Amino acid sequence: MTTGKASPDALVARILPSSAVDGPGNRAVVFLQGCDFDCAYCHNPETRTSCDHCGACVGACAYGALSMAGGGAEGAERRVAWDEAACRDCGACIRACPKGSSPKTRRMTIAEILARLERRKPFLSGITVSGGECGLQAAFLEEFAVAARAAGLPVLVDTNGSTDYSKLPRLVEAAEGFMLDVKAWDEGVHRALTLAGNDAVKRNLDYLAGAGKLAEVRVVVAPGLVDAEACVRGIAEVLRTAGAAGRTVLKLIAFRREGVRPARVAHPGPDREELEALAALARSEGIGNVVIV
Repeated sequence: MTTGKASPDALVARILPSSAVDGPGNRAVVFLQGCDFDCAYCHNPETRTSCDHCGACVGACAYGALSMAGGGAEGAERRVAWDEAACRDCGACIRACPKGSSPKTRRMTIAEILARLERRKPFLSGITVSGGECGLQAAFLEEFAVAARAAGLPVLVDTNGSTDYSKLPRLVEAAEGFMLDVKAWDEGVHRALTLAGNDAVKRNLDYLAGAGKLAEVRVVVAPGLVDAEACVRGIAEVLRTAGAAGRTVLKLIAFRREGVRPARVAHPGPDREELEALAALARSEGIGNVVIV
């Protein structure tokens, strides 16, 4: 018997068929388009906003992978069309976009995504769903986690924590775990860094740790931008209270210039001594598994 309920689709930025850095093992990564934070150090800025089909990118493509479609007598909306086979991922389209967005997004169903990964399935440990911010497409994310688990590909959710996951128990149950970014601990620092508050992030940290679903917490260490020591102390207190300090990984990620917007290219990253000091602080606060990247 069918309910007639359509399976949700998602606006997908790209699919990475294999990654050793987006969760344990060899994982496929599905990047969803759209984010509600505007992080100063964002390493995927082209996934923040959606293409408005202005066409500025079309002439910038040297490989003929972009064109304008629609319009004319049919009255269809004019849109940028992307030919994936012709694309060389040179990035010229993103540099030409007034919004810094990508025209290479597409709406995909759960079945289409799983079909694309089917032949790699024997080599995959699971799927990580990232972004952008994947929690903004919560209806899709929930159904995808359920379907992927049934297909033998458990899902890790890579999130900025702005979505209230306590209201999505089916997703939390279906997901293998969550990887939560803590951008800053102080509210003012967080707003300066992301143009958004962090109350929801802290609530998710507490909720997911207590639910036993917090696989990893990550802090990007960017001197002068992030209150990294306050992050470590605050995270440690939450994990200890939830009894999760021994099972949740704390990943300290050195700020890197690659991929960030030009305004931050000259910003210095931390030295090894600073990273090691933060790791030692985390261990002294009871966090058992600390990784420096």
